[in-house]
Amino acid sequence: MERDHGESSMSGWALIIDVSLCINCRNCVIATKDEYAGNAFPGYSAPHPPEGLETIRIERHVRGEGSLIDVTYIPKTCNHCDDAPCVKAAADGSIYKRPDGVVVIDPVKSRGRRDLVKTCPYGMIEWNDQEQVPQNWNFDAHLLDAGWKEPRCAQACPTRAIRALKAEDAELQDIVEKEHLSVIHPEFGTKPRVFYRNLDDALSHLVAGNVCEDIGDGRLRNLEGVEVVLHDSADGSERSTTTDHFGDFRFSGLTSQSSVIELRVRKDGTEKIIAARERTGSVNLGTLMY
Repeated sequence: MERDHGESSMSGWALIIDVSLCINCRNCVIATKDEYAGNAFPGYSAPHPPEGLETIRIERHVRGEGSLIDVTYIPKTCNHCDDAPCVKAAADGSIYKRPDGVVVIDPVKSRGRRDLVKTCPYGMIEWNDQEQVPQNWNFDAHLLDAGWKEPRCAQACPTRAIRALKAEDAELQDIVEKEHLSVIHPEFGTKPRVFYRNLDDALSHLVAGNVCEDIGDGRLRNLEGVEVVLHDSADGSERSTTTDHFGDFRFSGLTSQSSVIELRVRKDGTEKIIAARERTGSVNLGTLMY
């Protein structure tokens, strides 16, 4: 994820969100609403209404079905893009990007500009009907300028799923590569400054199930600690995992929407096919007999 910012080497703000740590407590949403509802910050933001208009939203992503479900929560905000379409659309400076990377919607110049809401390809500009202005999550720029080290959403997160940092471009690129960070919709080409950990896995497809064996007299026993191998026709790959105490297994990271999958169990030096079927999206295969 190469970042090209010209000749500038000034430190800029970025946000790192680890979706594996988000528990949907909504503290980030509440803290941000508390900061802006009914409060005007001249030059930064008009007051937010007491209800509605959330500039930070939590998206719930569910994989699997039945008794085997995997849920991930993805906080979404203004991405403070380095090549922001909204800034280009607001040629009069109604929306501008600061040298520190923060995108700000001017609460005076943007008044009445409802057309700017649709310029964000991520859908993260909200319309404040009460004040007649478009609004984004502006990284709590007024707090940063007052000396705060992080915005309120990061401060309020109990699991530290949200982390703010200020870094030069080269340092930020190094962090992105070392921590295997990604962005939402990289195909948009807007160079977001909001990065995610474990996002690709959360947005991939899941295959789950349970392995058991017939021990006679109509009784079934969960197979604990056996190796399950998944072959995926989409890329020809094979991956393996081990069943837990309940005989359950799950595979993540399947990127193709559909494929043919084959599952084999390795036990006591032998290998046996227990399932072969077409897959669309995430699937729970249920109980599979060894």
